[in-house]
Amino acid sequence: MRTVAVVLAGGTGQRFGDGLPKQWQPLAGRPLIEHSIAAFDDAPGVDAILAVLPPGQPGRAAGLLDSGRYRKLTAVIEGGAARTDSTRRAIHALSGPGQQDCRVLFHDAARPLVDQRIIADCIAALGKANAVGVTVPSADTIVEVSDGVISAMLRRDRLARCQTPQGFLLSVIRRAYQLADADPAFAELPATDDCGIVLRYLPGEPVLTVPGSERNLKITYPADLAVAETLLRCQRTAT
Repeated sequence: MRTVAVVLAGGTGQRFGDGLPKQWQPLAGRPLIEHSIAAFDDAPGVDAILAVLPPGQPGRAAGLLDSGRYRKLTAVIEGGAARTDSTRRAIHALSGPGQQDCRVLFHDAARPLVDQRIIADCIAALGKANAVGVTVPSADTIVEVSDGVISAMLRRDRLARCQTPQGFLLSVIRRAYQLADADPAFAELPATDDCGIVLRYLPGEPVLTVPGSERNLKITYPADLAVAETLLRCQRTAT
């Protein structure tokens, strides 16, 4: 069964606070999105890559495809208004006539430092389960807050932070989204990621965890780019 990596870069990066969309911000000499594409292009277990970009960026999309730098990048499509909308469009693109079931890894382009160990572990875990999430333990105590008052203190040993990629059999994530689309209440409380969709609409489907890495950070603010630059510089020095 083949494995397809979907690099999600359909957002506008409003929290980044810069006129240039976040996925095109420079990191170590190339756009942020290309770091994720390059990681999956180098991964032996990945057969193809689909990139999801914001609407109205045909020139940048064509540049990615025509550059010839990424032999596994087979298509670039337009995303939607929300992350889940972009995932829907990717699922639709992978579900055309004659398409067979496959493993799909959904990865946020805002996590440019994903490593080969995480990618390989996700693919291996999909040999044991139909849904996989990457997590790291929470180093902080997490509390529930209501009206500015702490209402509960949660057990830290049972908490983790989610990263990407998140992996699924295509048929499983497609079914979860079909159920979400049929639920009128989904719009009132939308999920923030794809594991959340599976947990809500396919509760009998276990979601295995794969250890993540603190290095697999998410670029949200300009200061995060400086951290990523430092990590890449340290990696180059160590090698």
